Amino acid sequence: MLKLEAPDRPAPQINTDAHRIVHTRPILKVRGLTVIYNGEAALDDVTFSVQDGERIAIIGPNGAGKSTLMKTIMGLLQAQAGTIEVGGEGTYRLGYVPQHEGVDWGFPVSVRDVVMMGRTRHMRWYQWPSKAQQQAVDAALERVGMADFGERQIGELSGGQRRRVFIARALAQEARILLLDEPFSGVDTRAQASMMAVLESLQRDGMTIILSTHDLGLAFSQFEKVLALRKRVIAYGTPSDVYRQDVLAQLYGGQLAAWQDGKQVTLFVDDQHHHCADCPE
Repeated sequence: MLKLEAPDRPAPQINTDAHRIVHTRPILKVRGLTVIYNGEAALDDVTFSVQDGERIAIIGPNGAGKSTLMKTIMGLLQAQAGTIEVGGEGTYRLGYVPQHEGVDWGFPVSVRDVVMMGRTRHMRWYQWPSKAQQQAVDAALERVGMADFGERQIGELSGGQRRRVFIARALAQEARILLLDEPFSGVDTRAQASMMAVLESLQRDGMTIILSTHDLGLAFSQFEKVLALRKRVIAYGTPSDVYRQDVLAQLYGGQLAAWQDGKQVTLFVDDQHHHCADCPE
């Protein structure tokens, strides 16, 4: 059963006036998206749209289809039905930060090499990186606070630093939409705050941010909209639209508790599959 110790308290709200840009048109439209994996629907008739410059959190239990959705948007998985429209007016590139577990961190490649991969679409296959390409990599690393780590092997970095390198790769490829799959999994609160500062800065410059997370407190307090996904869309809207007992019960099967911790409400999913570095044990 859904148990909320402070049921009358609204979801933590983000003050977006300082960094919100005017969202004038959809930059991403997903319509009727269905993806079959191992004979079962990983996504079932998923429909939603994202406005240019928004910051969206995707929440849901493990197996809800969050990673499948991102990979399908990126073209890494094939949909059996539905459409994905990216852009509108102008050309919008997609940048992708995969789950930490999905990357071979032992591969002998430097931080600069990883970020340079984002420039490959701007180069002919036989070209060595030009001075302009090198400068683009330098600028991307500087933007995420990793300028001093360019020659390090990627596997030597901490989890938070690795995520920032992949954000730099997306910047180097001039992405306008950034998709991040569980970027805060396994990182401490300091690294999380550092990444959020980078994402807020990018959004101020017009980038659209779509991020999946198990950290419900973060989703409801730091994002303009929340997409509640469990193979299908359970709810989509502002944090106050989604922070409802009926929505969360459908999403997590009712296994949810909330604690009052000083001035902030911390949400915690109490199931054996949930993982969140900042949740109580």
